[in-house]
Amino acid sequence: MAFYITTPIYYVNAEPHLGHAYTTLVADVVSRLKRLLGEEVFFLTGTDEHGDKIVQAAQKQGLSPKEYVDRISSLFKDAWKLLNISYSRFIRTTDPDHIKVVQYVLQKIYDQGDIYFAEYEGLYCFGCERFLTEKELVDGLCPDHQKPPTPLKEANYFFKLSKYQDWLIDYIQKNPDFITPERYRNEILSFLKEDLEDLCISRPKTRLTWGIELPFDKNFVTYVWFDALINYLSGIGYPEDPLWQKYWPAHHVIAKDILKPHAVYWPIMLKAMGVEPYHSLHVHGYWNVGETKMSKSLGNIVRPKELVAKYGVDQVRYFLMREMAFGLDANFSEEALRTRINADLANDLGNLVFRTLTMVKKYFAGKVPEFFEREKADQELWNLCEEKVSAYLSFMEGFQFHRALASLWELIGEANRYVDYQAPWALMKKGQKERTATVIYHLLEVLRVIATALWPVMPESCEKILQKLGLEPEDFLKKEYLYQFGILNPGTGITRGKALFPRLEEKEPEEPKESKEPGKEEKVSQEDMVSFEEFQKLDLRIAQVVEAERVPNTDRLLKLKVKCPEERIVIAGVAEYYTPEELTGKKVVLLANLKPAKIRGILSQGMVLAAKDENGLTLLAPEKDISPGAKIS
Repeated sequence: MAFYITTPIYYVNAEPHLGHAYTTLVADVVSRLKRLLGEEVFFLTGTDEHGDKIVQAAQKQGLSPKEYVDRISSLFKDAWKLLNISYSRFIRTTDPDHIKVVQYVLQKIYDQGDIYFAEYEGLYCFGCERFLTEKELVDGLCPDHQKPPTPLKEANYFFKLSKYQDWLIDYIQKNPDFITPERYRNEILSFLKEDLEDLCISRPKTRLTWGIELPFDKNFVTYVWFDALINYLSGIGYPEDPLWQKYWPAHHVIAKDILKPHAVYWPIMLKAMGVEPYHSLHVHGYWNVGETKMSKSLGNIVRPKELVAKYGVDQVRYFLMREMAFGLDANFSEEALRTRINADLANDLGNLVFRTLTMVKKYFAGKVPEFFEREKADQELWNLCEEKVSAYLSFMEGFQFHRALASLWELIGEANRYVDYQAPWALMKKGQKERTATVIYHLLEVLRVIATALWPVMPESCEKILQKLGLEPEDFLKKEYLYQFGILNPGTGITRGKALFPRLEEKEPEEPKESKEPGKEEKVSQEDMVSFEEFQKLDLRIAQVVEAERVPNTDRLLKLKVKCPEERIVIAGVAEYYTPEELTGKKVVLLANLKPAKIRGILSQGMVLAAKDENGLTLLAPEKDISPGAKIS
């Protein structure tokens, strides 16, 4: 089955921002999902490079229009590469094949009588590059640019939108999925209750030369929207290349600010051309910053390049897909992004991967274990896996990405609880190696399915997870493996490696330090020194961790039962660096006579000692095997 998806071609009067990134990411995620499901996909994106605003922006920078559009278009390409966007073609409206198709379409529609020449007097917004009607104004101003339009009288060519108004209303009413979500379909139907005015599709060369020349009148260039919309056909070879017949009709993804051209102008243009209407128009809301729409004039533009450099590509991709309910506006803040990274990625998914692979390394020499008799809890976990993956795929195909990811995270949460309930470290302690193997095998299979399903959203990280499981991603990123149990071969080597999503720490500002003279060593003051008698008061011992578990509702705390040689409970803030499984059986250094304290309602009797630097935290441990309770002196 063939599937065709597009983004708008972005106007190059400004550099790419978060809104552009989100639209493109949605198209990329959907295209990857369709590939995962076995469909042939064509994904088109690109840049819109003609019009008044391009000339003005180029002049401000002292460049020719061509020099300017080449520079900005390359910035979009660079941004999409950074975000791991897998498009099939990046089209530019200055491409020769696009120009040829635009002129072909203009001539075809002109020849059949749907384009006419007339003089028009109206209110022109140079920001919108079109005439506005009185009813579109708000307090006499353009609602988008907050400026009064300019009265303008000139002769131009017009396209007969009004001729096809009744057809468009009927088509939208008969095809409820033509414009989604429904609120935008209703918005267009409401707009169409008023008579449509014909569309001015030219600009005289006396005013603008940077555009595609009309094939039937060399004194005019094409209106930028009539030029731009045709990219959806020229980008797949219309009218001569069989590719366009294979992939058309398209699924268009846009932001709500360009709803009218896509929901009114474009389907009528297609009707006049004799081409089947597009399949669906998927419309999303705005990303706001501090409850305000992003705006260059307000200085609140968020650049995807900066976010990726600071937080990582998959972290940004996940956040954008999880945070916005498609169709509604969403608020962006770095605080929300950091929270998602720490909670969803580091604590939930990252912890599940790390702790599972740690147990494979510790208990089965780093190889996939065999699985034995399945118990009720194992079957319930796998049933939930199938259920949540099915829900995830259904939501994804319905453009409900936030709900899809929430569904998958329910599975991740349950898998983490399964580890805690089954407690493989306790099973091993009891000598139940076959049961331990079965539990861990189920966890590995669930991880494989999660990585496969999540790949469209977080391709780089999910490929790493599959590689850690000893699989080649290109061989296993297929729909048929999502519901099959037993894909992992026992004996296959796994790689634990570092944590996939290191937790982001809030760094306190450091107090300014007085500089010392070059070459001069810092000296410890006499007041800071301790006497030998004071040191002897410290009861430092070797302790062995008997059991370890997370303290509920905390990110950093582990509850350790240690033997030194008596058993006691110690609360340690090391959960960001060690899993409970990793600590079980480990020997550490304990300050045994620290005054007991209640932490989260649990009495802690002692402190395990650790060292920390820019590379992380390491628990102090004896170099050689030594009995629990041995004193350090």
